[in-house]
Amino acid sequence: MTKVELYKSRVFVTIIHLCALGQFAYGLYYSSFDIQRSYKLKTSLNRRLVPESLSQKIKFLSYWSLIIQALYYTVSLVNDFVGTNELTPKKPPAVRRFKDWLMATLAFPVAINVGVTFWTLYAIDRELVFPKVLDPVFPSWLNHVLHTNIVVFIVLEIFTSYRSYPKRSQGLTGLAIFMGAYLVWIHVVKHYSGVWVYPVLEVLQLPQRILFFVAVIGFTLSLYLLGEFLNNTVWAKEVKLAKRKIN
Repeated sequence: MTKVELYKSRVFVTIIHLCALGQFAYGLYYSSFDIQRSYKLKTSLNRRLVPESLSQKIKFLSYWSLIIQALYYTVSLVNDFVGTNELTPKKPPAVRRFKDWLMATLAFPVAINVGVTFWTLYAIDRELVFPKVLDPVFPSWLNHVLHTNIVVFIVLEIFTSYRSYPKRSQGLTGLAIFMGAYLVWIHVVKHYSGVWVYPVLEVLQLPQRILFFVAVIGFTLSLYLLGEFLNNTVWAKEVKLAKRKIN
């Protein structure tokens, strides 16, 4: 089955969106962490890494990413039924325009950022992001929903659905505002709680933290450009053919 055939198959695309939304929504809902199973965790600072309420979850970029993914696939499902998945519609409905903007500006770059950053730090030293003390109480499936499946589904989305990217300046500005707001947010959490959200920030000195934050912002903005490049490359022939038919 070719990309065009996948694109034309509303059933296939809708099933993908349903599967993605189902697991991401459940991942947001899940909070059945049995802390009593681990005495070490109950008495450890790493206890803060197990979020049992929404207020605890929104400290982490992983959960913000999950919220974005759940919203994106909800909008995608609405678009599947009442919008349009045409490559170049003459008058795209509002839901299609919002879907395209959300995918380009937040869903793709934030998901890839979370997945790549988490597993890179995990490979270097897992204690920096997911200490072993969490293993008895934090389900591995949830870890993969948060840090693996978001990447798998958003990359699959690139190959099954075309989206019209906004002006680059607008897209990058929206993404920069989101990431900047999140960095402010984790500093607010640090101010009131006395501890950093992520263990890796505890071991970095101020100059290193500044460099780390700059690198994260720069990496995330580059992912926007990567998504734009992949979208244009994967769908170049189909878009050209679609425009010829219209003309």
